[in-house]
Amino acid sequence: MMQPDMFACARSEVGLGPGAVLLGGFALDEAEALLAEIAPLAAISPFRHMTTRSGGRLAVAMFNCGETGWISDGRGYRYQSTDPQTGDRWPALPPRFLDLAARAAAAARYPGFVPDACLVNRYDAQTRLSLHQDMDERDHDAPIVSVSLGLSAAFLWGGLTRSDRPRRHPVHHGDVVVWGGPSRMIFHGVDSVEKGTHPATGPWRYNLTFRKAR
Repeated sequence: MMQPDMFACARSEVGLGPGAVLLGGFALDEAEALLAEIAPLAAISPFRHMTTRSGGRLAVAMFNCGETGWISDGRGYRYQSTDPQTGDRWPALPPRFLDLAARAAAAARYPGFVPDACLVNRYDAQTRLSLHQDMDERDHDAPIVSVSLGLSAAFLWGGLTRSDRPRRHPVHHGDVVVWGGPSRMIFHGVDSVEKGTHPATGPWRYNLTFRKAR
């Protein structure tokens, strides 16, 4: 069972594997300011449910900000500099996003991280994200920085093959997971989102995933 979010303020560091760490509460002090950036960005590139190559609908609502953004459609998975829904470039990464991503990466011993893409995901209590690898980036040397905001969730941390049994790690409002190096291609996902209402986000969990795609 996941901890109540009232304990999200506890600062901790949990090793997930070689080159991977869960930084408990790392973004908590600025979580409100991070959330305040989302609505203006979504006004430029709205949340949407992308489709898979086979025509299936992705459960997670999402948009991108940064120099490039991850998309999925009938042509498959890829990065591109323009939003296919608006035809315009993705909104720029806010300085606050860039600063947090760099500091979290440095805390996980990845100094000098400068992401060029941030995928903003929105979950409700029915949303799951199946085990997958972040493999569409050209730069696999840079780490992934994943920030949890709002409702708590069960983060799945697997192995280097899809058949490896994953471990469940609760992630709460303000937690940050960073992985790279030997763990860069680990399968990961979200098994469940806590039901209820969070005082900062209502019925939602938001996740900011920072990547160096190019």
